[in-house]
Amino acid sequence: MLEYGTKLVGGVTPGKGGQWVEDLPVYDTVREAVDRHEANASIIFVPASSAKDAALEALEAGLRLVVIITEFVPIQDSMEIKRRATLSGARVIGPNCPGLLSTGVGKLGIMPADLYTPGPVGIVARSATLSYEVAGLLTEVGLGQSTAVGVGGDAVTCTSLLEILRHFEDDQQTEAVVLVGEIGGVGEQQAASFIREMEKPVVAFVAGRSIAPGKRFGHAGAIVRREEGTAEAKIAALSAAGAAIALTPSQIPSLLREIM
Repeated sequence: MLEYGTKLVGGVTPGKGGQWVEDLPVYDTVREAVDRHEANASIIFVPASSAKDAALEALEAGLRLVVIITEFVPIQDSMEIKRRATLSGARVIGPNCPGLLSTGVGKLGIMPADLYTPGPVGIVARSATLSYEVAGLLTEVGLGQSTAVGVGGDAVTCTSLLEILRHFEDDQQTEAVVLVGEIGGVGEQQAASFIREMEKPVVAFVAGRSIAPGKRFGHAGAIVRREEGTAEAKIAALSAAGAAIALTPSQIPSLLREIM
């Protein structure tokens, strides 16, 4: 993150205040970091058992953006974080996500920045590695990216695909959007309801067409429990909403070329 130019001001680990890591100060509390540096965002890497406390501390300190990289956060903890974020008017990305990257500006996350180049295409995804692959494919053909957001692969995430689509629709740097979905849940169907209203074109790819019902597909939230969670149901909803459907990631660049 530092190498990419992100304006990190310090770290927080209770009991380790006063230490230095990568030439940045470490504080015991988020409040101290906010008071000393006017920090406005936090990225959380702590173990799952501590993720809720870390997120709530960040929200209580007034931070407007919190990214939770941590995997295996209990569903009830995620629900509480989401509720508190809504009440405070903050945006929480994750948990179990790669974070977000705005090309040429900075990143709060773990994505390989060398795959991304500045440009007009926004990426929103549930899968981290698939979003990296899409960015790399776009970069190879000269289609740069504005911002890439990984919302996370858990059954409960604090920010939905639909919410990120709304941001992209309002973003002047974004001219088209790639949505990378997967089996499980109804997030893609909810996103489809907004795609109908969007002026910007959307290309969608849904992973997991060959996965049998009841089998989990990597992520905790990627499991088909009923018909609406299948790849076929998601593809049908997205297609009906006007999104161009890619059956493989490699088809995404050419579809973007056609609709941009």
